[in-house]
Amino acid sequence: MIRKATQHDIPALMHLLDQVNRVHHEGRPDLFRRGTKYGPAELAAILGNADSPVFAYEDDHGSVVGHAFCIVQRVENDRLLCDRKTLYIDDICVDEHGRGMGIGTALYRHCEAFAKAQACDAITLNVWILNPAAMAFYENLGLERQKITMERILRP
Repeated sequence: MIRKATQHDIPALMHLLDQVNRVHHEGRPDLFRRGTKYGPAELAAILGNADSPVFAYEDDHGSVVGHAFCIVQRVENDRLLCDRKTLYIDDICVDEHGRGMGIGTALYRHCEAFAKAQACDAITLNVWILNPAAMAFYENLGLERQKITMERILRP
């Protein structure tokens, strides 16, 4: 079952956020520290913001085994960019013990339905090159590359 996350879900969300960051930290320890993107207080604020819905995937036992953090973004009256409303998926995570069971796809499809209901023009997200499994996952769902960020490391 997919539902909006609640304050009660914060411990499970923190556990999932730790798993996401572990992948990033192990892939690029020069960029990512160990820890989580948000703390419990920040999560509480996010969960109370209508423009940043968080969806939780609850298994048959009532445990949260996946999440999708989203942000409704608007561009209006920009000099260069067209007016646009998008749903930015900040983070999708499925517990490492539940991957490959369709949970991530279900979460993405739920976000897609939410975006359509909110009259969004598109869904956007970022994927780190250090996570080829995530890149393949999103491409298999029909997402296309929009832009690429490049870097040159200057310090060893």
